[in-house]
Amino acid sequence: MTDAAPPARPPKALNPRRSFWLKQLHQWHWISAALSLIGLLLFAVTGITLNHAADIPAEPVTVERTATLPAPLLERLTAFPDETTDPVPDAVARWASGSLEVRIAGRPTETTAEEIYVSLPEPGGDGWLTIDRATGEALRERTTRGWIAWLNDLHKGRDTGPVWYWFIDVFAVACIVFAATGFALTWMHARQRPSTWPLLGLGLLIPVLIALLFIH
Repeated sequence: MTDAAPPARPPKALNPRRSFWLKQLHQWHWISAALSLIGLLLFAVTGITLNHAADIPAEPVTVERTATLPAPLLERLTAFPDETTDPVPDAVARWASGSLEVRIAGRPTETTAEEIYVSLPEPGGDGWLTIDRATGEALRERTTRGWIAWLNDLHKGRDTGPVWYWFIDVFAVACIVFAATGFALTWMHARQRPSTWPLLGLGLLIPVLIALLFIH
């Protein structure tokens, strides 16, 4: 006659409060991860390219275009102040867009009695436009330094405009949520994972030691 097996213990009931927060944190974590995934990859890759910018060859390419402002538009510039930073008249901006493929509407100028100068910086490059106020001759110059320089400037937010400026802020908030929820989940599971706190401590200790010992 064999002894009867002891009755199985009922599964331990989950703490309702803990279960609620685990569910919420997992949801916030994967949503923030999905929102920030491509941005994280972009900023991680460009972090490497920025760190090795001096080792990555970049061949600047400069393109010049010229055109002559029509006489009726040149006459409009006679009423333009001799020294101002105001944008050019809308009609002149439309002409530049069509003839030189450049957008200068609303951009500040460096205007003198002799010429109108418009600075045209852009990610991964630079440029400018000048208009001779006496002859109407316009010169557009644009210099680009390749797609790596373009991506590096996206990383820095250099000359990217207000939409990208706000995207970086929203992306940063998503990364903060991703990191904070990841830490909270790590903390809640730390009891079952003994290496959690040593690894977190190492992640803090390494950059602190590098900063103290090797950055002067």
